[in-house]
Amino acid sequence: MVFLDVETTAAGAEILEFGAIVVCPRKLVEVESYHTLIRPSDLASVSKRFADSGEDVASAPAFGEVAERIFGVLDGRVWAGHNIRRFDCHRIRDAFAGIGRAPPEAVAVVDSLNVLAHDFGRRAGDLKMATLASYFGIGKQRHRSLDDARMNLEVLKHCATVLLLESTLPPGILSFGQGAVTRSRTTSTPPPPAAAVASTVRKRKPQPRAGGSSCKRDSVGRPKAAAAIATPTAKPCFHMILRHSRTILR
Repeated sequence: MVFLDVETTAAGAEILEFGAIVVCPRKLVEVESYHTLIRPSDLASVSKRFADSGEDVASAPAFGEVAERIFGVLDGRVWAGHNIRRFDCHRIRDAFAGIGRAPPEAVAVVDSLNVLAHDFGRRAGDLKMATLASYFGIGKQRHRSLDDARMNLEVLKHCATVLLLESTLPPGILSFGQGAVTRSRTTSTPPPPAAAVASTVRKRKPQPRAGGSSCKRDSVGRPKAAAAIATPTAKPCFHMILRHSRTILR
């Protein structure tokens, strides 16, 4: 399984950087990586972000010089990445077509954007990689191919942990406050003024003790036994489990 990411020229026409990590699918650990800058046909199309980074794109190899290596990394493997169905896969195929060579073929494609939109929902916002990384506290997206491929793997690990916990916990826990599932945008209700609390206390009727007698009487004038007052059982907050998801993974 290979997690991949490409960065392109400003117009998005040519690959400017390719990065990939080969991952053991059983353990989800990186076993190999490959990264290269790629010199585009028009250096004027290099995005300002790369131009200001100090990277020597002008002396980088052309795509044809690294195509064999990229083919070997990708061909016959499961491809994984964020939004790769709409973007990265097309850029890779176009690049190979540009040098007149057949592109590498994936055994399957796992697009984490589609997977998370279906299974994880919008609890983490717009599901962009930068938003997901911020949500799980795993760093800031750098928009560099190899870094983004590694971040994609970590984001999927965290999301998988959350979904696994949700599938194993009783449904009642998850329904105990929808805000407990999402870290951001939590709101709290301010405590009422002291005067309002005192007024509420004065107006509240006295409650009979469990096992005692009430003021109600039966048909012969004997006091009725008061019903025991049930104390609700506290349920654990789901956000406490989410807070330690990184610890569970490590």
